[in-house]
Amino acid sequence: MGTYGETLAARRLTESGMTLLERNWRCGRSGEIDIVARDGDVLVVCEVKTRRTGRFEHPMAAVTSAKAERLRDLAQRWIQSHGGAPPGGVRIDLVGILLPRRGAPVVEHARGVA
Repeated sequence: MGTYGETLAARRLTESGMTLLERNWRCGRSGEIDIVARDGDVLVVCEVKTRRTGRFEHPMAAVTSAKAERLRDLAQRWIQSHGGAPPGGVRIDLVGILLPRRGAPVVEHARGVA
């Protein structure tokens, strides 16, 4: 389910004009960035949350303050390992995907969540 959600998220981001740089970038025990993309001159670190309708909280509610802090730390580590920050800075986005029992998935993209 997670891989499917990340594929839907990657498609949504590229359709909106972003360039994907990496998927599932891991940084040792610190964690993983689901998608790293570029939106013009802005680096975008994107967290993807996929949920089935009615089983768990809404995916957009899944980024707690602790998770946001971890994403900021991972973004900094990615920047350090890839030669520095881009001129437009860094933004953290969330793509939430709801998978209904019937019908098409619902994909929401929230920019600058953390």
